[in-house]
Amino acid sequence: MKLSKVVVCVVSAFAVAALANIAFVTWPALNSKSRDPRNKKVGLYTYYRYGVDPRSIVLDLWSLSPEAAMVDVDRVLFDTAEVFKDREYSEIFLAYHGDARFILDGKYFKKLGEERKWQNPVYTIRTLTENVKQTDGGNAFGTWTGGLLGVMNKQMEDHSDFHRQWYLKDL
Repeated sequence: MKLSKVVVCVVSAFAVAALANIAFVTWPALNSKSRDPRNKKVGLYTYYRYGVDPRSIVLDLWSLSPEAAMVDVDRVLFDTAEVFKDREYSEIFLAYHGDARFILDGKYFKKLGEERKWQNPVYTIRTLTENVKQTDGGNAFGTWTGGLLGVMNKQMEDHSDFHRQWYLKDL
């Protein structure tokens, strides 16, 4: 008799966690993604870290159509940030097939969302990698100084490398 109560409690806890993920994180992100038909090329799913941590979310890339480009992934990332611009998260994990590859600070992710409507997307793309962390917390990419053309070139190289490390090497 007691075992059945434990099983019911465990199943109920999993159900509540799944519903919370769907209602508060997954559905808003998918709904936002569906507003732009170009986003169909990118299968990015959002959920709480470990399925239950409301302080951290995971942006998990599961599929990419053959005609998708890095800019399509960037657009979905930025659109997702915009959906959550009114929320506070400590960390955003960028994953590929459930494997966390990078981390964005929650404050930076919020800023991406707040600036989505008016910020020049080329600027956002160029400066994104300066805010990307390794999963151990260290900087994934450097910050460049010098002449504008040289800095922009290095930032775009970092941007390509970011996508390569996040998912392209595994496609």
